[in-house]
Amino acid sequence: MAAMPAMAQMPAMIPAPAPVDAHAIALYGRDNPGALSSEIWSKAGGVDYTVRNVTFPTLTPVLPAKGKGNGAAVVVAPGGAFMLLAMDHEGWKVARALAAKGITAFVLKYRLTPTPKDEKEAATFMGAKLAQEIGHPMSGELLGKSEAPKDGAAAIAYVRQHAAQYGVDPKRIGMIGFSAGAMTARRVAIDAPAAARPDFLGYIYGPQDAETVPADAPPMFNAIALDDALFPSKGFPIAAAWMAAKRPVEIHAYQKGNHGFGLGMPGTTTTLVLDQFTAWLDMNGFLKPSHFARKDSQ
Repeated sequence: MAAMPAMAQMPAMIPAPAPVDAHAIALYGRDNPGALSSEIWSKAGGVDYTVRNVTFPTLTPVLPAKGKGNGAAVVVAPGGAFMLLAMDHEGWKVARALAAKGITAFVLKYRLTPTPKDEKEAATFMGAKLAQEIGHPMSGELLGKSEAPKDGAAAIAYVRQHAAQYGVDPKRIGMIGFSAGAMTARRVAIDAPAAARPDFLGYIYGPQDAETVPADAPPMFNAIALDDALFPSKGFPIAAAWMAAKRPVEIHAYQKGNHGFGLGMPGTTTTLVLDQFTAWLDMNGFLKPSHFARKDSQ
């Protein structure tokens, strides 16, 4: 399977001014790298915001209605092949849906591989980069050279350090990622030090390739469509690796939905993904004060 057809499925990118985001937090405070001026904002199909050339990472809180928070928090990592971020489709829309369920959400705008300024040139560039990594995305250069996992770990650490400010339980802070965001969240869940590791992981249409999973890995919710064109089915080796480590894992393999279904492709059961994710959180105690403790916190 070539990457170019997957890129061709993307709607046209219409240049757009950057949205006003008065609540965005510089992820590293005064030490934040980069500048907002590097960013190139567009709207996919003229509707959903996307951004490229991010050098200034931020975290945007999306809070439940007053008095409705349940104490859980989730960092949301949008996807976009480490060269673009689907800020609406896999970021703010997801965060608002989580907040509606009482979960305090934080949308992570992480640093990206630079791309050409022109939209058509950028699409060609991104397609070529993806084509180099077909079949081995978890060991490719896009993830391997990315600052995204560092930014993801910093986001978890920030929320944990400021848990009292946001009214969340520092032991119920998770991360959900989509595509490249899922790959980012997986690296944070496995590689980050304990203080920057999520308490649970939402792994949404990420590669299913196996790797060694540590005995203190957080519980994982793994969802993907079986007709995913970017990550064709290999079965579920990463879930098997979680089970081998004796860590909780749940799999949702949808008949249809392709890649990038976000909160769900209409007419398919992928529309249930957020309800299933939050039901899984509830089953494991993450939506209650008594949580599903990691081994290293028992």
